[in-house]
Amino acid sequence: MISLRGLSKSFGASAVLDGIDLDIADGERVVVIGPSGTGKSTLLRCLNFLDRPEAGTITVGDVSVDAARASKRDVLALRRATAFVFQNYALFANKTAKENIMEALVTVQGRPRAEAEAKALEVLAETGLAEKADSFPAALSGGQQQRVGIGRAMAIGAELMLFDEPTSALDPEWVGEVLDLMRRVAERRQTMLIVTHEMQFAREIADRVVFMEGGRVVEQGPPSQVLDAPQDPRLQRFLRRVG
Repeated sequence: MISLRGLSKSFGASAVLDGIDLDIADGERVVVIGPSGTGKSTLLRCLNFLDRPEAGTITVGDVSVDAARASKRDVLALRRATAFVFQNYALFANKTAKENIMEALVTVQGRPRAEAEAKALEVLAETGLAEKADSFPAALSGGQQQRVGIGRAMAIGAELMLFDEPTSALDPEWVGEVLDLMRRVAERRQTMLIVTHEMQFAREIADRVVFMEGGRVVEQGPPSQVLDAPQDPRLQRFLRRVG
């Protein structure tokens, strides 16, 4: 369903993504791990052109984009096929939880406001935040804000959900509720690409774990193989540091 070929991105003289090839099957949950600064978040951001890759092709379902020639229409089609959950929530401060979820449904998908509102309320109930529909982000805990962010991604109904370290900005007391919601999303066989430092969560949720280092995919496989029997010395060193 998702295919990346030769995806490359540099910042100045530094190659952050160095010809990434990756395939993700429909309904597969893929977790990306690796040292800080190795290109994990950039991979997600390039996948829907929040950062523009310099080379490579991205295919999500029926949408295929050549990074070097991508038009505005191509980028919009790719963004419609993906939903992004940010580590810092990225909610509109002047909109309620309900309005934050409605925004993309109205402005990107062109749904009538009444339909978008009904969908937003449905999603808030699913995330356990029905009573917070009219609350602004400043009145929500970090965990609640991130659940709204995940709800926004759920509402879009995208083929691929991208999670960029969704618990890294949270106080420890809120991490569990966000991971629980992500587990419920995963149970629906939603296709997910997740960057995280939560190794136990990766073990529980992932169909496949991908280890990146130096802007490249170094090793990948089932959690039992990558996390318990790593082959590459760089992965072995990384797991010793985080374990």
